[in-house]
Amino acid sequence: MSEQKPKFRKLISAADQLSLGISMVVAVILGVGIGIWLKSMFGYGWLLWLGVFWGVAAAGLNVYKAYQKQKKELDKLKDDPKYKDYKDYKDDEDDEKY
Repeated sequence: MSEQKPKFRKLISAADQLSLGISMVVAVILGVGIGIWLKSMFGYGWLLWLGVFWGVAAAGLNVYKAYQKQKKELDKLKDDPKYKDYKDYKDDEDDEKY
């Protein structure tokens, strides 16, 4: 039996990329919201900035996780016979013509 691929693969991939952007925005908004709540609860202004930092850190963590997922997918492609003739061009060879 052959392995079936999902019919809506491109749609799923696009939704996954869209969810990364949304999760970044939501993480920052939640961090700012927590910072505002902490500031109003305790009265220290620096708690707002602590919340902002937490939100930005959470957004960065989301980007890192997405990067690791994409890297894992790329590593799978390196073993695919369909891409056996793919050449890995270095950045320092940009001036040369192929």
